[in-house]
Formats: sequence, C-alpha cells, structure tokens
Amino acid sequence: MVLNVKLDNIIQGLEFQSDEHHSYLNKTTGEVITISDEEFHAVEENRPLENFPEWQHDAIKLAKEILETDNLIDLPGKFDINEYGIMERFCQTINDDTRKEEMYFSIKGRGAFRMFKHNIHKFGIVDDWYKFRDEALKQIAIEWCEENGILFLTKPD
Repeated sequence: MVLNVKLDNIIQGLEFQSDEHHSYLNKTTGEVITISDEEFHAVEENRPLENFPEWQHDAIKLAKEILETDNLIDLPGKFDINEYGIMERFCQTINDDTRKEEMYFSIKGRGAFRMFKHNIHKFGIVDDWYKFRDEALKQIAIEWCEENGILFLTKPD
C-alpha cells in the first residue's frame, strides 16, 4: 500500500491519459509517471537505449519496470474517465434552458469536443466548465484510490 500519495498528482496523471500516453502510480514511491506508447514499444521490441535521445532513457527504463514488475499500477484510462460523459453532465447543470439545449445539442455528432469548447466560450462559462471538470476528475481519482486501497493527501505539503 502507498501512503500519502498526493491526490493532485493522481489527478494530473488522469489529465495526461490519452491514446498515446498512459499514467501509472508507483506503489513504492507514490510517484505518478506517464509513459508513451513509443517507450513501451521500445521495450517490447528490445531496442537499444542508444537508439533514443538521452531525455527518453529514463522513461524507457520505467516502461520496462511497468512491464516486468507489479510495482506500478495503471490509473484510470481515457475510457474510464469518459470526458464526453463529463461534458454531458455539465450540460445538465446549466440553468438557462435555451443555453442548456444548445450546449447539449453541440455535443451530439461530429466535432462534439470542438463545438462544446466553442459554446463554453460563447456563453462565458469556461470557468464553470473547468471547475466542473476538475471536480469530476477529483471524484474519479478518489474512487480509484479507495478501490485500490491507496491513502491520499488532499492538501499540499
């Protein structure tokens, strides 16, 4: 079990999750790291470190550790986070029915993320969105920690 993991570090790791990058918690140190698919492929293909720039060496070594040990556990991925679902829930919190309907309509179909971003700026609710999103990520992080028996700190040192 990891003691005193900073919840903000877990949340930051969640924010880095993507198709090409994956975040992990080191159960021994409490550190959150993000590794790219390129670094995993380097390990899986047993490519020499000298084929990569020096700045990437540590990440490749960490990718090897992830693949060969159980010291690191993966944080919830982008599908677990479900940013679209967070946007949908945010739309439901808008008090003005006309804006709510336009926001909700903007996330249907192609270009949903682009249209959503356009509309939060158009309606001047950017800060409301980021507060809502931050709280949603915080809840995901808390639930993940609880499910994995990880103790966390919510305040900085």
